[in-house]
Amino acid sequence: MKAVFTVLFGFIISISSSQTLLKPDRVFDGNSIHEAWVVLVKGNKILEVGPSSSVKIQKGTKEIVLNGKTLMPGLIEGHSHVLLHPYNETVWNDQVLKESPVERSIRATNHVKNSLLAGVTTMRDLGAEGAGYSDVYIKKTIDEGIIIGPRLLVAGPAVVATGAYGPKGFHDGVKVPLGAEEASGNDVIKTVRRQLGNGADFIKIYADYRWKPGSVSQPTFTLNEIKLMVEVTESAGSYVVAHASTPEGMRRAILGGVETIEHGDGGTAEIFKLMKDNGVGFCATIAAGDAITQYNGWEKGKEPEPSRILKKRKSFKLALDSGVDIVFGGDVGVFTHGENYRELELMVEYGMDPLKTLQSATSLNARIFHLENLGNIKKGFLADLIAVDGNPTKDIKAMRNVLFIMKDGVIYKNQ
Repeated sequence: MKAVFTVLFGFIISISSSQTLLKPDRVFDGNSIHEAWVVLVKGNKILEVGPSSSVKIQKGTKEIVLNGKTLMPGLIEGHSHVLLHPYNETVWNDQVLKESPVERSIRATNHVKNSLLAGVTTMRDLGAEGAGYSDVYIKKTIDEGIIIGPRLLVAGPAVVATGAYGPKGFHDGVKVPLGAEEASGNDVIKTVRRQLGNGADFIKIYADYRWKPGSVSQPTFTLNEIKLMVEVTESAGSYVVAHASTPEGMRRAILGGVETIEHGDGGTAEIFKLMKDNGVGFCATIAAGDAITQYNGWEKGKEPEPSRILKKRKSFKLALDSGVDIVFGGDVGVFTHGENYRELELMVEYGMDPLKTLQSATSLNARIFHLENLGNIKKGFLADLIAVDGNPTKDIKAMRNVLFIMKDGVIYKNQ
């Protein structure tokens, strides 16, 4: 059968019902590099993978030669906000207070397209930041083929302790939209159930935050409140992740049963050991802090690194030394959608081996996010595949320019 072509968002997309043989110079299968391997795709599944001599090719199979390229699983972005755009364009408060959910959703259609065309075929969105359940409907429109974008896993509004989130700075008679849904005590049960019922794939909580504008972060939910939210979420077949940057906030989240800690700037050796012992993943979001510090005036490469950057370097090294699972996720939305590669480069710059970094962005994230048929190039897995020039295990900057993108067996880019 011949390939079918359709046009969506100005892109010619190839949808093939026959077999397609991908012939790169090398294959990173989610774990290691293999020279002179090929990958055979039929429909939206990987049919065969291995040395060309071991793969049976039917007559009429379409061949795509990827000279000089490394073929690998599509990237799995672990921390994004599709309803935010860079803070140097519009500050977070103004996005929440002045941009309607409709405007933000329209922006998001470009955000998800840009991430897909940067090689991100699956993306975990960590909260709509004041736009309600808009992320649920962005996911729905992608799934229905109305817009193009990665497979989305969405958190909905996210959950914060009463009084602990923003925007802040208004007198008590002024009611403003918040960036997350407030809850306290036993009410956390109702809040979690409502969010899951309204389409959240998982629950995000804020285990610590600034109680007053400009103050340092402090723990928010008690350990018992976190345990309640985890129990209710897990009984519904889902899981909880936690924004946490203080040692005590991280400790409560870990002991409460969350599956990943986001940010973790203040993590200590003891806290990362506790994470490791409890099987909790760590998403450092290095790129967000790097971007925000530059927005605040730091001239990177020209000036010494400020304390925020030095603190992040220290905590990331402690995490690496502990052996905790490092989750790839840059908090994209704080910086430009489609520049997801920033986190990969910074993970390497901060001391992570390039091969481990690529594993984090593929097979490890698939395991931690419970994606059983993604993140690896294996027989029977979904055909989410990308290719870059050169060998990214040797030079991670190869990830800046993804030249071939296939999601669910559909080719979105082939340069």
